[in-house]
Amino acid sequence: MRRRDFIGAAAGSALLPRLLAGKDLPKDIRITRIVGFDLRLRQAKPIGKNAQRDHGQTAVDRMVRVYTNAGIDGLGNCRADKKQLAALLGKRLLDLYKPSERRVAAGLGAATMPLWDLVGKALGRPAYQLLGGRGPRRVPVYDGSIYFADLIPEYAPRWRDRFKREIDMGVARGHRAFKVKIGRGHKWMKRAEGDARDVEVIQVIRKHGGKDILIGVDANNGCDLAGAKRFILAAGDQHIAFAEEMFPERVADCLEFKAFLAANKLKTLVADGESQRDLAAFKPFIKAKALDILQGDMNRFGFEGILAEADMARPQGIQVAPHNWASLVGFYMQLQVGRAVTNFYRAEHDALLTDLLTADGYAIKDGAVTVPDTPGVSLKLNEKRFKNAKIRFDLKWDG
Repeated sequence: MRRRDFIGAAAGSALLPRLLAGKDLPKDIRITRIVGFDLRLRQAKPIGKNAQRDHGQTAVDRMVRVYTNAGIDGLGNCRADKKQLAALLGKRLLDLYKPSERRVAAGLGAATMPLWDLVGKALGRPAYQLLGGRGPRRVPVYDGSIYFADLIPEYAPRWRDRFKREIDMGVARGHRAFKVKIGRGHKWMKRAEGDARDVEVIQVIRKHGGKDILIGVDANNGCDLAGAKRFILAAGDQHIAFAEEMFPERVADCLEFKAFLAANKLKTLVADGESQRDLAAFKPFIKAKALDILQGDMNRFGFEGILAEADMARPQGIQVAPHNWASLVGFYMQLQVGRAVTNFYRAEHDALLTDLLTADGYAIKDGAVTVPDTPGVSLKLNEKRFKNAKIRFDLKWDG
């Protein structure tokens, strides 16, 4: 069935009144077409290096749009392959959605976002309600884009002014919390010189931003345990809210670092986990309370995985803050999770731009994000520009 055919047929369908009522999932909604495409993104400012590598100015979200015979479609970041998605053609949405388990059983692993968007639209409810709906009305957020601007040649002569400018840019976007990259001595500078620069950058940002902004740091494993302690001793008076990936995570080292922070009467939280590829890897850290914040990657684990991570962490008083970088849609996924669970710390934001997608109703103000109550995930494509998008595949049901 061609797109114009099933949209036209749906316009007069008896399904639509039930969809608008938003009470029950209609039994006869079927998936009729699946389109994979690239959402091309660009950074709002030069990013530069972290402790491990340099970064470009562009990124791509691998997207999927799922059409149905009811005239509604689901949209989301989806890394499932073509074969996995083809198996969904002709399937009833009712058979995929498992509300009591807070999951979509679609054989896609973590790549279920388009289906959550679709289920939300079919039920007339925002995705976060379907995922649990127990989080705060406004989700805390931080600006995760404060990289090594001092090592970008055009900013190097006046790097202090550049960091002040970047904080001002973040504040203008509504941020009151910032994650600052450290670890220059790992690769780009001599160790002592790089460590000193790390501390000075934090001092510049604290002085310029004032006592009320939240500052966290991320070393991208650019330190060892001893180096993490040295940094804290040098910068602890700057009130570091959290320290992320200071060194390759091991339970014993994380416990020693936490004990060191406590001995120095510091409230800095220890965060890690973005490189983990399996939820089981978090279990020893949770059992030992070796981390305060778990950072499973948003796109790697998806809605179901991060919900499971949050459930594992909650009894131990541990929070979750999904890692998200170079993914615009991953940012909105985090916000839906933030409204769904009670132990969410903060969402990670970097200002990515696109003219293909809009996100009406989301707004950053005073360090938190308003999440819209509209059905699904509340993302909308610019249909005119979508016609020129890079299509990776277009699968259609013959039934």
